[in-house]
Amino acid sequence: MSVREQDALEYHVQGRPGKTEIVATKPCLTARDLSLAYSPGVAFPCLAIEKQPELAYQYTNKGNLVAVVSNGTAVLGLGDIGALAGKPVMEGKAVLFKRFAKVDVFDIELNAHDPQQVIAACKMLEPTFGGINLEDIKAPECFEIEEELRETLNIPVFHDDQHGTAIISGAALLNALEIVGKKLSDIKVVVSGAGASAIACARFYEQLGVPRDHFLLVDTKGVVYKGRKEGTNKYKDHFAQDTELRTLEDALRGADVFLGCSVKGVLTPEMVKLMAAKPIIFALANPDPEIDYDVARAARPDAIIATGRSDYPNQVNNVLGFPFIFRGALDVRAKCINEAMKIAAARSLAELAKQPVPEEVSMAYGGQHFQFGPDYIIPKPFDPRVLHWEALAVAKAACESGVARAPITDWEAYRSLLESMTNRSEVLMRRIRSVTKVLRRKVVFPEGENPRIIEACREMMEEGIGEAVLLGRREIIEHQAELLHIKLDGMTIVDYRESEDMQRFADDLYKLRARKGMTPLKAKRSIRQPWVYAMMMLRAGQADAMVAGADSPYSDTLRVVVPLAELKPGVRRAVALHVILAEGKVYIVGDTSLNIEPDSIALADIAVQAAGLARDLGLDPKVAMLSFSNFGDSSHPRARKVRDAVAILHRDHPDLVVDGEMHGDVAVVPRVAQQNFPHSMIQGDANVLICPDLDSANIAFKLLGGIGQGREIIGPLVVGLKYPINVVSFNSDVREIVNMASFSCYQAYRT
Repeated sequence: MSVREQDALEYHVQGRPGKTEIVATKPCLTARDLSLAYSPGVAFPCLAIEKQPELAYQYTNKGNLVAVVSNGTAVLGLGDIGALAGKPVMEGKAVLFKRFAKVDVFDIELNAHDPQQVIAACKMLEPTFGGINLEDIKAPECFEIEEELRETLNIPVFHDDQHGTAIISGAALLNALEIVGKKLSDIKVVVSGAGASAIACARFYEQLGVPRDHFLLVDTKGVVYKGRKEGTNKYKDHFAQDTELRTLEDALRGADVFLGCSVKGVLTPEMVKLMAAKPIIFALANPDPEIDYDVARAARPDAIIATGRSDYPNQVNNVLGFPFIFRGALDVRAKCINEAMKIAAARSLAELAKQPVPEEVSMAYGGQHFQFGPDYIIPKPFDPRVLHWEALAVAKAACESGVARAPITDWEAYRSLLESMTNRSEVLMRRIRSVTKVLRRKVVFPEGENPRIIEACREMMEEGIGEAVLLGRREIIEHQAELLHIKLDGMTIVDYRESEDMQRFADDLYKLRARKGMTPLKAKRSIRQPWVYAMMMLRAGQADAMVAGADSPYSDTLRVVVPLAELKPGVRRAVALHVILAEGKVYIVGDTSLNIEPDSIALADIAVQAAGLARDLGLDPKVAMLSFSNFGDSSHPRARKVRDAVAILHRDHPDLVVDGEMHGDVAVVPRVAQQNFPHSMIQGDANVLICPDLDSANIAFKLLGGIGQGREIIGPLVVGLKYPINVVSFNSDVREIVNMASFSCYQAYRT
């Protein structure tokens, strides 16, 4: 079993099996709650819906629930593997719906090869769902299924394998043509492939304005021409031309556009050279395109090229489409997803690609600079602006074309609602990982013999996150790696017992701490401690960051390394902060590990450094100074301490959005803040939470991390030091260690 296979299987089995769960949205703790959720109280919404069916959108989850339906006959590149074997893919689709557009999904796998059975099942599901996403159903049955369901159901039905690729590549086509100075009405398009994606793309391009007789469709039998008997159907025949051309090579002579939804290697450099000036090449076969990007670029330097791959420019990725299309359709209760809505989706993506790209998008892709042009014709898949651009365009098109049953009138309010759905935690983690992959930094692990550390370093190597330096006894590290079946390729092992730097580091340590009680003998002994040796590696430039603490309490580790790191100029104290990723939001909590009983001046320092970390992570800091008191309702000294810290911050940092003292719910629950404290600068939207002492901060983040699911706790991140030094908890798992290493690399980049 390969490492990748093992990782994938472990990912799906860890914790709860699978990737999704159902979460109740209403309390159900008391007998009263139960009587309202079920019998007898539930009878009242039932009777209301019976009288007025549209009330189902108010009293049930129908309005935000999509069915991902598949019979497993065309799963990814795996073919007809069956409904059950395709279930992991459908669960994955559910995750994408939720993460990108907050749409809930039930995945439904049907043991049905007969398209009429699939149709019948979907018809019976209509009362439950606000929409149906058909997935991984082979052609031509997928066309038949979707056509009948669209005609008979009163909810949106969308076959992503068809229309997703069509819409995204359609957006790319619009912009590519603008760049090369050609018109839809004039171009000649050659389509390689005649499955669901290929046919749908051709039909969509026709909707955009390409004349039907300007297409040449090429399948495994050659050009689809009028009168051909072998391997045809009504969907292919729609594009059959009266032509003597028979091969892909014949078809490509003078062609303006190549659209590939077929197989690897079908397009050769010689064929590309036959195309018209400034050709457009969409080689979308996955995972390997019809022609390699570099090969196509070498053959035709004047071409605009797109593929389905993320490692080349212009990735055509369906995730740019289906979550946001359904978001817009559901929000106006559309009866269907019609052509106007699909065209609106494509045009919104095309227009977004022309807008200035914000820094957070560039940072999410390793600091790359994106500007509209041949190498940037569609937005990046993880651009958070796609949600409010595309969903709004789709919703507007639904309203204007008359299929919206709940039309929106206040579009600015709707835009604000969509913007609030942006998953900040995912944006943050993509930003961190992308930067660390491009700008690789060395991370030294003092506990290099620890199996969890070795496993975390293996994940780092696989994901390209920095460079791992394992400190420890070589024979122990190699033995542990052998037990774990891990190859140490790409990792650096530093056996400090054999190091030529031991004496030099001891001398440097003595000089550094001579006025702090250090003697040459103490230095010689101390340098044999892995933490101390690793710290001196940082100071000597042999590493860029350190992650420690896997074998001991982090308080012990911090006590040793923090004095050796030194404070940054102008900083009065080091601060330990935790980053909490929960429900798509990012919170920074402090101080969680270092400052036990800070006074008002120290609290203000902690807030400033926490706000600085927020900015480094791409957030606009909104700082809530937490207390048991709300805005002066207690005169207790502990409340006054927090109040004084707020006054210091308002005086010394007038541009910082900060307020308090306040309760935790006032800081993070908009309803509570708006109803009771409308004067506050924080209206339940704080992302930096400063606790009055270490007790409260430490207890808060540990409770958050230990109760429930769906959140990640990263930290403590130590800020204010000259060198990136972070300490994991001794019970941290491999994922937490990898996350900490990523953050440490990012800190090294920002230092």
